[in-house]
Amino acid sequence: MTFMTATYELQHALKPEQFRELGRLVNTYGLQTFRFDEKTNRLHLDYDASRLNNSVVEHVLREARIPVLRRIVPEPPQPEIKPAGVLA
Repeated sequence: MTFMTATYELQHALKPEQFRELGRLVNTYGLQTFRFDEKTNRLHLDYDASRLNNSVVEHVLREARIPVLRRIVPEPPQPEIKPAGVLA
């Protein structure tokens, strides 16, 4: 199994019924756990990437009426830049 984490910005804070729906979703084949960050209004969802892809995960969230605004794509790590004349 290959687990991935998808992060979504939400349109608004989750309501109690939406939390219940997320709890039901993690019992769905391939979805593992979720974390909601109230400060940033972001939902982090862990899923089995060998069984699901981002499109399917987003579809499931929309079907469950989770107020997804957009997926947050992590920035790739930046190479370390050393000042001129500095040896490694």
